[in-house]
Amino acid sequence: MTNKTDFKRTLDAYQAKRGRFQIVEVPDLQYLMIDGHGDPNTSPAFTEAVEALYPVAYKLKFASKQDLGRDYVVMPLEGLWWAEDMDAFTAARDKSRWDWTMMIMVPDWIDQDMFAAAVERVAAGNRPARLGDVRLEPLSEGRCVQTLHVGPFDEEADVLTRMHHGFIPDNGLRMAGRHHEVYLSDFRRVAPEKLRTILRQPVGAAAADG
Repeated sequence: MTNKTDFKRTLDAYQAKRGRFQIVEVPDLQYLMIDGHGDPNTSPAFTEAVEALYPVAYKLKFASKQDLGRDYVVMPLEGLWWAEDMDAFTAARDKSRWDWTMMIMVPDWIDQDMFAAAVERVAAGNRPARLGDVRLEPLSEGRCVQTLHVGPFDEEADVLTRMHHGFIPDNGLRMAGRHHEVYLSDFRRVAPEKLRTILRQPVGAAAADG
């Protein structure tokens, strides 16, 4: 019998409170990743991305438990989002202009050989259309500001405006990386008003006035 690690409970980066912006230090982590562009509500590429990530994530979990004796809870879906003009996420909310990377975090003991073997096992069954686009890659975010949003995704704009134009500059910080969302709820099954999403923004020190 192996102990099952739940990184949502052990990593501060997966803790956030509604109505409160907090500064956290996010450790270097590695993720299954797949890229895309456009409105996630209408883009087939988005649905296909999610359909490719989960089978690989579960094959890796089972391999880790069976081969290494290290069991863990499969982590929630996450996403990096960006656009040439970040107002596309707040004032304009123009989803057609969004670029994204969908991700699932995996433990640091998962290596490229295990990843390749998991992809092979998925391919041997009902092969997802975008399986070949999935990769295993590290992400370094460091200092971030984050909060918990409860409710529909389209109600994030006000929270992000207060984060980007209020809390971050008010604390001598500047945005320094891509907008990051952690989907603590499965948006395929949970009602929009009950969705729980961590909104995260990597930051750095604001430049001193010259």
